[in-house]
Amino acid sequence: MNQRKGLVLDFGGVLTTSLATAALAFEQREGLPEGTLLTGLYLHPEGIRLTQELERGELTQTEWNTAAGRRLGISPDNLMGRIFADLRPEPSMIAAGAAARRAGLKVGILSNSVGLHPWNLYDGYDVHRHFDAVVLSEKVGIRKPDPEIFRLVLRKLDLSAQECVFVDDTAHHLPAAEELGFAVIHAEEPTKTIAALEALLGVPLSVGV
Repeated sequence: MNQRKGLVLDFGGVLTTSLATAALAFEQREGLPEGTLLTGLYLHPEGIRLTQELERGELTQTEWNTAAGRRLGISPDNLMGRIFADLRPEPSMIAAGAAARRAGLKVGILSNSVGLHPWNLYDGYDVHRHFDAVVLSEKVGIRKPDPEIFRLVLRKLDLSAQECVFVDDTAHHLPAAEELGFAVIHAEEPTKTIAALEALLGVPLSVGV
């Protein structure tokens, strides 16, 4: 008998289309060599520091835009919004989350956020209405994979890790969740993610998608 009662979803790259694909499109629009963002911001120590401070709410998005634009040698004007301009909702995953709630599971969002102004990743998703708990890293001053942020979403859902499944498109966020007792899924392609969720949760999630 399935004992799982909760589902915790990352946001960007799980409930949206691919972050990497959007970033590649940005590089093409800006005339930047492919991989510029990855090497300049997400693999470089200074870029990593800036992004982690942003995710913990220690930098504003505007401050990050300025520093990241300087690193890349491009305009900082709404840089985060320009990088992810091609992001769109991932309808099948959004529908799966809604189906899980209809089946009686509690469904939460656990997201390393990137500032809410001037560009808001969550605009139009009405997350506080459609999910039972929403934990954004900048609001709590902790970012994945710190175990404490997983404990926080569990407290908000009033569930144990052993009762929950966690889904993230960033593989290095998964071990910390798994160590706490979550069943984990690395989200790489929506159809496969939904099939894995159905197997773990024991409920259909793709009906009507």
